[in-house]
Amino acid sequence: MRFMLIVKATKDSEAGLPPKPELFEAMMRYNQELAKAGVLIAADGLHPSSGAIRISYPEPGGKPTIIDGPFSEAKELIAGYTLIEVRSREEAIEWAMRMPDPHGFGEGQIELRQVYEGSELTDNPEMIADHSALMAELQRRTQS
Repeated sequence: MRFMLIVKATKDSEAGLPPKPELFEAMMRYNQELAKAGVLIAADGLHPSSGAIRISYPEPGGKPTIIDGPFSEAKELIAGYTLIEVRSREEAIEWAMRMPDPHGFGEGQIELRQVYEGSELTDNPEMIADHSALMAELQRRTQS
């Protein structure tokens, strides 16, 4: 089962301030432990929302609208993520608890969310097979 560790943004991450070298080193060590354990799928930091856009659908079936960043309320924004594949929710929680404070100022907040599997979203066997094939192809590309 896959889980995403979502690192919430702060005023500093929204200002585009890079992490201090010791924090970056701690995150690298954490990511290396995840990779060594064979559970790491992806881990990245995100640029501030000032360079982002939001696409919304104000009307069902209507044309999407684009809103340029920055977006208000930094606590609701995402500054980075780590995607892992583990055997259980408990293992995901253990890994999440080992992540260093993502911002290093006691402001860090991590949200742990389970990722849907294709079979949880539909009972159509063809769509489940297509989803499984796509995931296998992506995993093959990542490993090559």
